[in-house]
Amino acid sequence: MYPRAFHYHRAGSLKEAAQMLSHLGDEAKLLAGGQSLIPLMKLRFANPQHLVDLNFVPGTSYIRQQDGVLRFGALTRHAEIERSPEASSIPIIHDCAAGIADVQVRNRGTIGGSLAEADPSGDWATVLSALSTELRCLGPAGERTVALDDFIKDAYTTALAHAELVSEVSVKRPPQESGGAYIAFKRSAPVYPTASAAVQLTMEGDVCRDAAIVLGCVGLTAIRSKDAEQSLRGQQVSDKAISAAMEAAEAVVEPQPDMRGSADYKRELIGALVKRAIDVAVRRARGEKVEVSHIYA
Repeated sequence: MYPRAFHYHRAGSLKEAAQMLSHLGDEAKLLAGGQSLIPLMKLRFANPQHLVDLNFVPGTSYIRQQDGVLRFGALTRHAEIERSPEASSIPIIHDCAAGIADVQVRNRGTIGGSLAEADPSGDWATVLSALSTELRCLGPAGERTVALDDFIKDAYTTALAHAELVSEVSVKRPPQESGGAYIAFKRSAPVYPTASAAVQLTMEGDVCRDAAIVLGCVGLTAIRSKDAEQSLRGQQVSDKAISAAMEAAEAVVEPQPDMRGSADYKRELIGALVKRAIDVAVRRARGEKVEVSHIYA
């Protein structure tokens, strides 16, 4: 099916794009990578009267390290992040970028577009919620910075006003002796995960000094399991502590039955993914080079 007719606008800057959105009103949408919007338009689930294209705005795709912060331009492609040595220095970020869909999607999809879409089945919100992440938002009135925890409000709903857009994503580098892992379970590469788990740990010898455990695709937004984190924090990462984290993660999720599996199946799956991600995170925190790939079945 073809999309309904629309007017195409090419922005020359992010500021101009925000002004266009303000002028064109609620029937205007931004076009970044297009990996979410274009399929919806083809199915006519989304019918914008105006598309504002960001792809010709210079200086919107970059990866920079500055003062302990990793900064991504909003139009930085997943594939660019996958290949970036700077991004790979935080392994959980590389796990995410390298595992998104297939190579075609990774070459077009953008980190800013993914976060702004707030799709509950997306990958970036789950991973970046396990890190200290902020988004710089630009609108006609100027710029503001929003913590990721405050940015995503609900499924497909963010703190962005209509005429605002994401201009940059900033991730604070984890402390020394930290390690993380992101693992998703999928039926095949191009589809969304059935469930996913992001784990970021800071170790002090054999003891977990801090923990972040975030669960994806099992709620209307990514779910941070505070009880699972508490079961590890201040403890040796033993089989007992891991089992407690698994049980806490399974208890907090709100999966819905669908073609990917029943609610009980997804709950069990979350526990298994958390266990595997904890194991990799601990090994990486110790300095081991551990390769991670998603699980396909």
